[in-house]
Amino acid sequence: MPAAVVVGGGIGGLAAAIGLRRIGWQVTVLERGGAFSEIGAGLALWPNAMRALAALGLAERVREIAGVESVGGVRDQSGRWLSRTDNAEVARRHGWPLLMVHRAELLRELMAALPGELLRADSEVLDVRPDGDGVVVEHRGGRVRADLVVGADGVRSRMRRQGWPEAEAPRYAGCTAWRMVTEPLGGRGAEGALFWGRGERIGFAALPGGRFYCFAAARVPEGGAEDPYAEVVRRFGGWPDPVPEMLAAVPPDAVMRHDVYETPPLASYVRGRVALVGDAAHAMEPTLGQGAGTALEDAVTLAACLRAEPDVDAALARYDRVRRPRTQAIARRSARLGAAGLVAWAPGAWLRNLAARLVPPGVLLRSMDPVLGWTPPELREQRGRSAPRPGGQARTDSGEGGGTGSGGGARTDSGGRDRAGSGGGAGGSRGRGRRAGA
Repeated sequence: MPAAVVVGGGIGGLAAAIGLRRIGWQVTVLERGGAFSEIGAGLALWPNAMRALAALGLAERVREIAGVESVGGVRDQSGRWLSRTDNAEVARRHGWPLLMVHRAELLRELMAALPGELLRADSEVLDVRPDGDGVVVEHRGGRVRADLVVGADGVRSRMRRQGWPEAEAPRYAGCTAWRMVTEPLGGRGAEGALFWGRGERIGFAALPGGRFYCFAAARVPEGGAEDPYAEVVRRFGGWPDPVPEMLAAVPPDAVMRHDVYETPPLASYVRGRVALVGDAAHAMEPTLGQGAGTALEDAVTLAACLRAEPDVDAALARYDRVRRPRTQAIARRSARLGAAGLVAWAPGAWLRNLAARLVPPGVLLRSMDPVLGWTPPELREQRGRSAPRPGGQARTDSGEGGGTGSGGGARTDSGGRDRAGSGGGAGGSRGRGRRAGA
């Protein structure tokens, strides 16, 4: 049975492990932290993310823990609506509405889909080296030999630094993000909004149980040391309702501040038997809410390519052809939108707001079709799978679990679909491997 080591126990890493087990691979997940836990607050799951979760057999379970925003949109700093989006129309066009979930709760669902013995905390990876047709991973808990290493260790990825020494380091995107979750607020409904100011923005979205995920960002120097709650209140406490009400319902010790980083584009997401997924491959600004979604897509597509192509090297080459053009295009689009939302020059902000008011809602939704319309290859569970060629079996100091499944290869058409078959491609960051969302 082919074996893989997943480095990183966040959303992308756990999703990759689930996908690989569904196609019959043994999997070990190595997490450098003392526990499998997600740093963060809320998380947007757009229809493409939900389709990826459906391919992993988890969409309905995640739907049960998620909130559904009724209406959202963008407002200016005076509170006037610039654009509005009906979530029912998102669901009509794409089969799923926009869902909001707490990161920690999503992580728990992903962990529940894997046997506990496969998840190894306190297992920082020290070295990865080729070994014949396989890879040897040295970590604090021992040594594992496998056919494949999946680098899912975030924006500060050790796998990327070691395997891609020529790659540029992550760069500061020019803004800092603050994230927080309110205590339950009665009678607020499920309407969300994003307020655009000059060099600043703040928004909120409904979570289950009357809570709201609040997110903010500003153009500030990297590495600030201000008290996060005091800084958010100072910047946004006088903005239009319901922003002051939201901030008043946030526990002062519950605000997280993270500088936002993005990874310069890589020439390939694959080197030898190491494949990168999620922020390790394509950390992006959070303005499109696609960091987690594209990581989930990566996980599903990697499994599908390996299921369709018995030759691991050919399967990884296909994965790179499919995923790199799409994710890098989404990263560029996120950066453009992030720059627009944080324009500090008054005439530029006025022109931005005017343009937003003039764009019909239907045009805005259609412009998102290439992102939201992604369709995954199917990963039906079934017993058995032929061994990869060439490859090696995993040898480890403790047992590894197996899995079952099937799927298809992947190619991406102009609408962002990953299809069964071969072919080419088409067109969310955190410090310490976790993404800062705003």
